[in-house]
Amino acid sequence: MKFNQELHHRRSVRLKNYDYSQEGIYFITICTHNKECLLGEIENSNMYLNKFGEVVKNCWLEIPKHYPNTILDEFVIMPNHIHGIIEIAVGANDYSTLSQTNTFKSPSKTIGAMIRGFKIGVTKWFRQNTDIYTVWQRNYYEHIIRDVKSYQNICNYIINNPMNWEKDDNFNTKQS
Repeated sequence: MKFNQELHHRRSVRLKNYDYSQEGIYFITICTHNKECLLGEIENSNMYLNKFGEVVKNCWLEIPKHYPNTILDEFVIMPNHIHGIIEIAVGANDYSTLSQTNTFKSPSKTIGAMIRGFKIGVTKWFRQNTDIYTVWQRNYYEHIIRDVKSYQNICNYIINNPMNWEKDDNFNTKQS
């Protein structure tokens, strides 16, 4: 199909002219394709990861190995999405420092590059070990955390997410 700007125009949800490689704290949400419950299940307000959820968890925890100036904070893997807080610490956009210590030679140190790498790693595992080809929805949600109150509210949201699963119409796609 030939490129048609009317059909293929992607509207960015990112903050215009913001440098996503700069120091900051970011709240990230990534959903599975069609919000399929691939990663485990909620029982009695607790999330129980299946083997796919464990792969997602391991890939999430690998992010700082590829981006050494990155700190992972609260996160939760839900049946069909992941919420997490990623902090880019001072010096993350210093390419010369990272290139000496980082064997993963990403051309970009942005949140977008981190999420892209995470999604690629998970998808590669799924394609090699299952018949699932498309794991994630296109894009992801991000929010720049700008103050302590917002940070605390988001941490509480993440921690309490499994307890609120039955009430969450945005993510809970189980049939009643």
